[in-house]
Amino acid sequence: MSTSAGPATAEGPYFDELTRGQRFASAPAMTLTAGAAAVHQSIVGDRLRISLDEELSARMTDRAALLAHPALVWNVAIGQSTTATQNVVANLFYRGLAFQRAPALGDTLHTVTEVVGLRQNTARDGRPATGMAALEIVTLDQHGRLVLAFWRCAMLPLRDPKGFTEHRDDLTEIGTVVSDDQLTAAVADWDLSAAEPVAGSPCFGDIRVGQAWSVQGGDVVSSAPELARLTLNVAAAHHDGVSRPGGRLVYGGHTIAVALAQACRALPNLLTVTAWHGCDHTGPVREGDTLFSTIEVELVRPLRDDTGLVHLRSRVSARRTPEEAARPVLDWRYVALML
Repeated sequence: MSTSAGPATAEGPYFDELTRGQRFASAPAMTLTAGAAAVHQSIVGDRLRISLDEELSARMTDRAALLAHPALVWNVAIGQSTTATQNVVANLFYRGLAFQRAPALGDTLHTVTEVVGLRQNTARDGRPATGMAALEIVTLDQHGRLVLAFWRCAMLPLRDPKGFTEHRDDLTEIGTVVSDDQLTAAVADWDLSAAEPVAGSPCFGDIRVGQAWSVQGGDVVSSAPELARLTLNVAAAHHDGVSRPGGRLVYGGHTIAVALAQACRALPNLLTVTAWHGCDHTGPVREGDTLFSTIEVELVRPLRDDTGLVHLRSRVSARRTPEEAARPVLDWRYVALML
């Protein structure tokens, strides 16, 4: 006679199963390959020359391998962190992301995610209970060197839809402001004189605070689950099209990467992104939406060799049909190195 109670359920934790200090390190390490970079580029439209031009990358960094696109790196890091948030309802914010090293193809990334804050949301009639989990995410390479660290906040359901916890942490204090040293750590040893600016496009010396650009022509969101799979993202919201009201959502890093590709269309002399001040997902994105960006300069900081850092704000809206009014979906503030 069989005593089996049936198969166990393979699932991630619910909000009420998380504790402060809990760590998740079980996601597979991932080697950044040319194949992964090509697939990523085909989905989000990478346009950073230093991640496309092997000769330029070698001249600037004195490394034999092509530099990995920063969006590929952060998308893998976020994907590896989703072992903690497989049941996510929504990602609310990212804070304080700063590259301390720029990985190249051939490097291997490993990520550890720690729960640093928990706050249950106020109960609402007719809605299942949810809570917000603040996570600190640290990504290292194969030599144990720090690549990047940041914080993100995920909304998760409770296992009991009517459940209650005592979690009331103040999540407004989660994360730290990116320091000036962190802004340049990943590019401190680059030979910035080895790159020539794109003729006819704005250079760093032309940039002024308050300037803004609206990118003509949108980008349709396609291959959304493929990007989630590529970057090890296991959040069911980005894969499962039938188990949740409204169907599948596009992974937030997909929208951010498209926003960067659009910023590079406006400013071809951007070399890389060194940090994020913050990122808020202001509305959901679904596959088939078309994304449009405006880019505004918030601060400029000279470095050397006529280059500098530009602090940018990309605000992204989405439309599904020509008749539909644009709806805001992303507010992203970041720092880019510019010729």
